Amino acid sequence: MTTQSPFTELDLNAITERRWVDRNDFTEDEFERARAFYEQMRADDERLERVRTEASALISEWTGHKPRDVGSFGTRLNLETSDLDLGIGYPVEDRDRLRKVLEPHTTFLGERKTRFSTSRLVFSFTLEGIEIDLSALTVEDFAVACRMLDQIDTTMTLEERIAHTWVKHLLRSSGRVEEYAAWKLTTYARFCPEFNWVPIPEKPGA
Repeated sequence: MTTQSPFTELDLNAITERRWVDRNDFTEDEFERARAFYEQMRADDERLERVRTEASALISEWTGHKPRDVGSFGTRLNLETSDLDLGIGYPVEDRDRLRKVLEPHTTFLGERKTRFSTSRLVFSFTLEGIEIDLSALTVEDFAVACRMLDQIDTTMTLEERIAHTWVKHLLRSSGRVEEYAAWKLTTYARFCPEFNWVPIPEKPGA
C-alpha cells in the first residue's frame, strides 16, 4: 500500500499519469520548497564530478572508448541516493571481447533492450562508495543518446529541473516505488521517444 506524501499540494496521481510537471503545477510556497531541496541536491556536485572524472578515465582505459554521463547526475535531476550512470558506444560484434575486458573490474548486470531491435550491456562497479553503472550501447544508439542529452542540456529549463526533481523526491519518500522508477524515465522518454524506456526495479537500499 502506498500513501501520498503529506507535505505536498501537488496532485501526484495526475502528474504521474501525464508524465510531466512544470512550474504552473505548483503554488508559490511549494515551489520555493522544491527550489530549496534542489539546491541541497547540488551541494554534492563537486564530489560527484570528481568521482565521475575518475570513473570515466578508468572506463576509457579499460575499453578504449570515452564514456558520457547518461544518468540523472548528468541531467542534474539526481537525488542524494542516485548512483552514476555512464554510457559508451561499442560495436555489437565485439561484445564478447568487452565482457572479457571488463570482467576483472566490474559486475555484469545483464543485457537490456534499448530499442525493440537493439540492446545494451550493463556493468557495475564501485568507486569511493558510489556505484557506477556502465551501459555499452550500440554505436548508433549511443549517438542518438548523445543527441538526446544535448537537447536536454539546451532546452530543459531550471524550473523544469526543479519541478521534476521535487516530484521524484516525493514519489520516493512516500514509497511509491513503481511510479518512482517510471518517473525517472519521463525526461528521457520526452526527448527520445524512439528508445524503449522500460522502468528497471529499484536496487535494495536505492
